[in-house]
Amino acid sequence: MTSLSTIETVSSVRRSDPTISERYNTYSRYLKKRFGRRVHKITVDAGFNCPNRDGTLSDSGCIYCNNDVFSPASRFRNTDTGISAQIETTIPQLKNRYKAERFLVYFQPYTNTYAPVETLERIYREALAHEDVIGIAVGTRPDCVDKEKLFLLETLARNAYVAVEYGCESVHDKSLRWMNRGHLAKVFFDAMKLTRNRGIDIGVHLILGLPTENHADMMQTARRISEMPVQIVKLHHLHVVHDTPLEKLFNENPFPLSDLESYVRLVCDFIERLRPDIVVERLCGESHPDVTVAPTWHVKGPTMARLVTAELSARNTFQGIYYEP
Repeated sequence: MTSLSTIETVSSVRRSDPTISERYNTYSRYLKKRFGRRVHKITVDAGFNCPNRDGTLSDSGCIYCNNDVFSPASRFRNTDTGISAQIETTIPQLKNRYKAERFLVYFQPYTNTYAPVETLERIYREALAHEDVIGIAVGTRPDCVDKEKLFLLETLARNAYVAVEYGCESVHDKSLRWMNRGHLAKVFFDAMKLTRNRGIDIGVHLILGLPTENHADMMQTARRISEMPVQIVKLHHLHVVHDTPLEKLFNENPFPLSDLESYVRLVCDFIERLRPDIVVERLCGESHPDVTVAPTWHVKGPTMARLVTAELSARNTFQGIYYEP
């Protein structure tokens, strides 16, 4: 049971900061507060592979993985388009569509620290060299960082914004084994310790609705993440896409997936237990209906944000109301 003093403390924190969303901390408000202007992410493909696909750990990848479906930058993968060219191609579109003024380059597809540090430095610095780019976000696995690579990111963070986004997916070993993740939760916990206090924002990707987890397991994930030096979380619902091991498994032995209403409630339950200062960058995954096997509902980020805000409003709750330090 959450104590009244804890709830009052969280409420006080939210009232005292006018930049915080009414019900949860949104990424857009975080960027505006941090940089004082409209900032947008550019997704680029640096051509990295993944140890869970190249035979180092596995050659099949995580059970749900079809990166071409999830990454807007996948259109560049089989071309000779370098990082600078991808940035130059994308910036005018985003300036026109979103009126963005500055940009963060997001290295998304596959594992973006899976290379020698010399290669990483060259690629990261190429992105940061553009006059409109004020930082980078690096998507990776917790088993693909070390002190040398993190020192590089720490060095870059002295003059630019740097975030590292870890694909955690779950803090439960039973789930990591089920999804053929190639590492257990301790590897993620160790990466958190290694990354903290380096001037780097730490982001975490999590999947809600895994068939290996019940509601209590997912709420425990919220509590465990809240104990860590995490600044940003991205939530994804489990969805099955074509050309993945999960598609084969689902077709052979179907398991229940969250309907839209249930997922919205689940996200709100999670947010209510999440540390109040953590930024929620994403609320659900997105894949095109043509490549999605299940579930059959498809909701874009802005619509999901409205649904979650409406549910939290109906409950008269907000992020962290049940958080226990």
